[in-house]
Amino acid sequence: MDASEGLSGPPARPVPIRLIALGDEILAGAGDTRALGWLGRAVAREQGARARIELFSSALPRETSAELAERWDAEVEQRMDSLEGSGAPLDVRVVLGLGAADIDHGVSLARSRLNLAKVLDGLERLRIPAFVVGPPPSADPGRTASIRELSGAFDDVCARRRVAYVDTVRALEDHEQWRGDLARSGSDLPGQTGYGLMAWLVLHGGFGRFLGTSD
Repeated sequence: MDASEGLSGPPARPVPIRLIALGDEILAGAGDTRALGWLGRAVAREQGARARIELFSSALPRETSAELAERWDAEVEQRMDSLEGSGAPLDVRVVLGLGAADIDHGVSLARSRLNLAKVLDGLERLRIPAFVVGPPPSADPGRTASIRELSGAFDDVCARRRVAYVDTVRALEDHEQWRGDLARSGSDLPGQTGYGLMAWLVLHGGFGRFLGTSD
């Protein structure tokens, strides 16, 4: 019998996932007293023995899709540089948390579509997988109707590229707890309850499959 038979070496360490997240104040979790937002909650749920997720976020308040389209490549490149040349494996993925600032700045739906397409096509050229989360509802029903149209445009761009998209506005616009959270905040920024609802939608929208951490 071979002396090595039945012996096994130490378990292989999982390749770290470098998750780069770009978006606006909702991505940053503004208004959340726990400072987690939906992203922190979703990542914490998927973190575990099967994966080590390194989260690098860059959020700009009230960012439009045009501003995101101008900065995404530099932001991603800066967050990849630290391991270049080290020989360490690097599994890079990008999350986009889209906001509703295009509505306030008069950006047309066609232009919003083109801006998102520019980002997703650029990531595709770099062979970096993307996961997109759309803007949530407003406390103002009229604004929510505009957000619904904007989200539909973003959804279509993602569907054409087979990129996962989470439509939060349609799921939450009639949700009593979401509405209550906005009423308590007195703004369009949710609190712990609202961010928890968004995290639930993200997790059930394929976040684990995107990361490769769960089915």
